[in-house]
Amino acid sequence: MRIYKTRSLAADECKKGRVTMNGVPLKPSRTFAVGNKFSVRKGPITYTYEILRLSENRLGAKLVPDYLRDITPPDQLELLELARLSAQANRDRGTGRPTKKDRRDIEQFIADYEPFDEDDDE
Repeated sequence: MRIYKTRSLAADECKKGRVTMNGVPLKPSRTFAVGNKFSVRKGPITYTYEILRLSENRLGAKLVPDYLRDITPPDQLELLELARLSAQANRDRGTGRPTKKDRRDIEQFIADYEPFDEDDDE
């Protein structure tokens, strides 16, 4: 259902124990039924999905919401946002010069910054 790019990647993740149902790791050959809920650990967060319908064929990306519902808890999505922000904020020493996008972001940040002026009463 387009959670992983290929079936072999999905099978590898199952073998590593990153795909679970009720806390139990799933085997790649596991069959699902309508209403089943399963979790997929990708990076720092665990996505949770519920199966709405089953399909025998590969689906287009636009049809996935008809078959699968993302019920990931909000606290997991906050972890994703925090990870994204921390990756932007920290630049490892020795990784080279900033990219053009990094430079534009820095310039925009500096342009938006208004230093505190002691003479202002407001």
